[in-house]
Amino acid sequence: MKHFARRLKVKDNINTDYVISGRYKFKIQDPKELAKYIFEDIDPDFAARVKPGDILIAGENFGCGSSREQAPQALKMAGFTAVVAKDFARIFYRNAFNIGLLLIECNTDFIDDGDELEIDINGGKLKNNSKGLLLDIKPIPLVMKKLLEDGGVVEHFKKHGGFKFE
Repeated sequence: MKHFARRLKVKDNINTDYVISGRYKFKIQDPKELAKYIFEDIDPDFAARVKPGDILIAGENFGCGSSREQAPQALKMAGFTAVVAKDFARIFYRNAFNIGLLLIECNTDFIDDGDELEIDINGGKLKNNSKGLLLDIKPIPLVMKKLLEDGGVVEHFKKHGGFKFE
């Protein structure tokens, strides 16, 4: 599984309220509508710059805060194919894979806003084509890969009539 995209970068300790503010996540039920407001409190024009297929880059502890799935849903609906960070809050990590949003853990210090990236999940590498760098990524467990392939937990369950990870 490979992903190619330019990327947009945010900083360390981005909580789910920065991803999508509570003033929206409690009023708007449609994830596509929520996607219009991602990172609004940090950068009001952020959502307008996202193009389908982009990769979001972050630092440490991305997705800390609430356990609601609106944050990863809004990112996915905004067009991000993946989020790459040094590490993730565990509940965000699980929620993202549950809805089929790819999360990659690696050192993001050498990635700048706008760099063109290529992710090779099976090869365990992230290539920064803009800088000619090859970075190691933390392996994704087989169960999580299967969930991604099927589009998340609900889609996996529909496809297989239960949980099957062979």
